[in-house]
Amino acid sequence: MKKFLDQDFLLDTGTGRHLYHEFAADLPIIDYHCHLPVQQIADNHRFENLTEIWLRGDHYKWRAMRINGVDESYISGEKNDWDKFLKWSETVPYTLRNPLYHWTHLELQRYFGVDKILHAGTAKEIYEYCNQKLQTSEFRVHGLLKKMKVEVICTTDDPADSLDHHQSITSQTLQVKVLPAFRPDRAMAIEDPLIFNNWVERLGNSANISITSFQLFLDALKNRHDNFHIAGCRISDHGLERFYESEWKDAELKSIFEKVRTGKKPDKLEIEKFQSALLRQLAEWDFEKNWVQQFHMGALRNNNSRMLSSLGQDTGWDSMGDFPQAKALSVFLNSLDKNNRLAKTILYNNNPADNEMMATMIGNFNDGSVPGKVQWGSAWWFMDQKEGMTNQLNALSNMALITRFVGMITDSRSFLSYPRHEYFRRILCGLFGKEMERGELPHDMDWTGKIIKDICYFNAKHFFDWDDK
Repeated sequence: MKKFLDQDFLLDTGTGRHLYHEFAADLPIIDYHCHLPVQQIADNHRFENLTEIWLRGDHYKWRAMRINGVDESYISGEKNDWDKFLKWSETVPYTLRNPLYHWTHLELQRYFGVDKILHAGTAKEIYEYCNQKLQTSEFRVHGLLKKMKVEVICTTDDPADSLDHHQSITSQTLQVKVLPAFRPDRAMAIEDPLIFNNWVERLGNSANISITSFQLFLDALKNRHDNFHIAGCRISDHGLERFYESEWKDAELKSIFEKVRTGKKPDKLEIEKFQSALLRQLAEWDFEKNWVQQFHMGALRNNNSRMLSSLGQDTGWDSMGDFPQAKALSVFLNSLDKNNRLAKTILYNNNPADNEMMATMIGNFNDGSVPGKVQWGSAWWFMDQKEGMTNQLNALSNMALITRFVGMITDSRSFLSYPRHEYFRRILCGLFGKEMERGELPHDMDWTGKIIKDICYFNAKHFFDWDDK
């Protein structure tokens, strides 16, 4: 019987173990999509305790605690940090077979050297030990990134956000390259005029433009896009339920914008036309700057209106959606490709029903100009677990070229999330190792080892153009 989370965790064959330990384990990490707070990186933040670094803002853990019957006061509410941690510790034993059980104990091991199983009986000892560690310089943000061999981080930044913290980081001695990613979701969110108009004012202030027309709105967005590029941004990112096929006229866009600016709600077709047009314009700007554009599709967000009203967005009330994706996605990509304006692209789906569609869609628009120009991104959000990753890797292998895959991201708000890259690498090496031992792949360790290293690190390193910033 194997020991829980031993050095060969998830590696069932000698070949898989060799691939992981000799080729994957020690590679640096390129985290080209995450939600880490850039201010904490700039400030080299010191965390007060394990609750702050581990539980504050972690929707995965919050959802598990709610399912386990934990009152909200112990999750996002007023209870003290120790009481919140104790409730999480009581929940952990009930997360068996959920990826949280693996992630929790990997994080305790990899960062703190704690091999104990977390439960109510060990909570106090683990909490106090880890809190002592967190008071040392090694466990401030910069030390945590160094410990995990993080080489590049792309944060997620709104066009209206200040880039001051990114500029501050460039003047520091931090060895990690920390760059912004352009996330203009709010620019398209015209369904609520009040929220949209408040954001437009923020955008105008950031761009130093008084936005009184649709053209000035575009000018302000372009200004921020340009400034992000100067700050080293080479990636955009979009969170979409789905694409739309709607055609539009320029006069319609001006009219829709003016309608929303006067506080009137647009109808469904107007929303679709506005978002279709704006996405196309943003994609063309990305192409002009040789950025990589990312599209995260299919999340059904903010389902619980009662809790949304109480706690706000991004507090753990989202799920998979079942939106139709293929036709409109094809129309969007084709509209750019036919004019030779399609940037390098990474597509992510949040519903496994779309796996094979995504794996085949990317082949429609890879034109040979760049290896893997259009990518199907790593298993995302609810599929970010052993089965989801395995299914994504298998579909990508069967219907495209896994050898050109740009690999794993954390998509996380936590500085303790980097063992997810290890998790991915172990699963990847395990898959290749099994097939090599079954004679389904040649036992060419040099070539397969190179492929493993490419997927885990080098493909991403060559795919993005950070070095030209």
